[in-house]
Amino acid sequence: MEQQRLFLFAILAALSFMIYTQWQKDYGPQPAPTQTANTQAGSGASAPGEQSMPVPTSTDKQTSSDNKAVAQVETHGQDIVVESNVYHAVIDSQGGDLRELDLKKYSVAVNKPDQPYRLLEETPQRDFVVQSGFFVANNKQLQDLTPSRQTVYQTAQTRYEITKEATNVDLVWRNREGMEFIIRYTFSPDSYHIKVSHIINNPTSNTWQGSVYLRLERTPPAEHKGLASLPTYAGPVYYSPDDKYKKEKFSAIDEANPKDGSQYDAINRQFAGGWAAMIEHYFVGAWIPPKDEVYRYFTGKLSNNRYLIGMTSPKKAVAAKSQMTTTADLFVGPKLIKALDKVAPGLDLSVDYGYMSFLSKPLFIVLSWIHGVVGNWGWSIILLTLFIKLAFYKLSETSYKSMANMRKLQPRLAAIKQRFGDDKQKYQQAMMEMYKKEKINPLGGCLPILIQIPVFIALYYMLLESVELRQADWILWIKDLSVKDPYFVLPIIMGISMFIQQRLNPTPVDPMQAKVMMFLPVVFTGLFLFFPSGLVLYWVVNNTLSIAQQWYITRVVIKEDKPKT
Repeated sequence: MEQQRLFLFAILAALSFMIYTQWQKDYGPQPAPTQTANTQAGSGASAPGEQSMPVPTSTDKQTSSDNKAVAQVETHGQDIVVESNVYHAVIDSQGGDLRELDLKKYSVAVNKPDQPYRLLEETPQRDFVVQSGFFVANNKQLQDLTPSRQTVYQTAQTRYEITKEATNVDLVWRNREGMEFIIRYTFSPDSYHIKVSHIINNPTSNTWQGSVYLRLERTPPAEHKGLASLPTYAGPVYYSPDDKYKKEKFSAIDEANPKDGSQYDAINRQFAGGWAAMIEHYFVGAWIPPKDEVYRYFTGKLSNNRYLIGMTSPKKAVAAKSQMTTTADLFVGPKLIKALDKVAPGLDLSVDYGYMSFLSKPLFIVLSWIHGVVGNWGWSIILLTLFIKLAFYKLSETSYKSMANMRKLQPRLAAIKQRFGDDKQKYQQAMMEMYKKEKINPLGGCLPILIQIPVFIALYYMLLESVELRQADWILWIKDLSVKDPYFVLPIIMGISMFIQQRLNPTPVDPMQAKVMMFLPVVFTGLFLFFPSGLVLYWVVNNTLSIAQQWYITRVVIKEDKPKT
């Protein structure tokens, strides 16, 4: 058995399975969601049928449409602009939404370095906003005294420059009885972590009862089209201590919101210690409520193809002559593992390494350490490949020695093939007798190679998901390791290296197998044309090191076998 053939077929099968399962996981048909209720007790919003979900209907910002097209036309208050070292943000005084946010350290494209990536925006083409506020269910009197989505808050100033220390941006509204409702954003100069406080000052003689809601609203992203777009998940996710990280796809929300107008949601659960988010390839917006309070999590769908995920707090009572403050964490920015780890348990899982997370994350830690030394992600990938090759050196040595021994038997195998012709049973029997006589295990090199396949898959996910490699250049024409090689140089080099490897391996006795083996480098080259150039760089370096190791071992084995004179 030719170990290299097994290796190539195994890698091809692994790649095909990996891409297929990722596609199915993110875009394939999903089972209809089941309505589940968490058994944890806790006060708070009531059941979905009682309109407990803060899904705006008549109280939402007004929308309009015509017969030609449906376009989102939102009413807005005054823009409150916040400039920090990492953000350009715009808060709407109407409703208190964070509706525009540019990431200053991340450009929209390599060829547009001065145009920051806009993560949040509210336009007819794309909607992704952060919302929060105060919510009262089934009490018209209190609802009239509570700010709604159309309420216009007041602010001390309309522009904030945050460069040295954390700064509060307060939005204040007072009702006719003198109660004061405040949404307070606390921005730090260099952090993507925002503290959001909801404050109620009640100087009246009456008690206010209600909840705080936190939610994220967005439209689905444009679909991936063409071979050059590898699938990555974008949409709602949430985390609970019991179920850990779960995706709540837009299709599941559609299933849970019937067209007859009845109100359901796909989560409908209550638990403490969780969070909810909207994620896309490299970026995330996440609400993290207080970890010791039981919040109710919900999803919803609005007009103009807008979807919600969020949560409501337990019902809170603000007694007469008293004050209440509820604080939540908001993370809006790049999926940097170190930053996410500090904000909330499990938030780092939004960096979706898939099934290989247990390998991908340690590999990324090593890659980051190397980058801290060399300062270039391309050279870091090369050094990581070298370290992995050294770690598997003895396993590879076993495999290559087995291949070298098999290569020496090729003339005898060809003779056996010629002798028995089409009698496969006798051919197999004679071949196994020869292996036994020469003390060669034809499977001896397979296991060491197969063990390395999970490492390759883990590297695939790591390089695909790591925002640190987004627009990271290497040398010359490689300006972004997270996308395909624009000139396909690396995939072609990889195909050539695979062809050279095959020349070092025993040629299959069967002519048809030999032709298939010769064609495989072409298949792999075509497959890798659209892979992230960082991953192709790893494979090129791995192949080059393998060629050197295999050539050396083959020469040593053959030399040791030559009769001494």
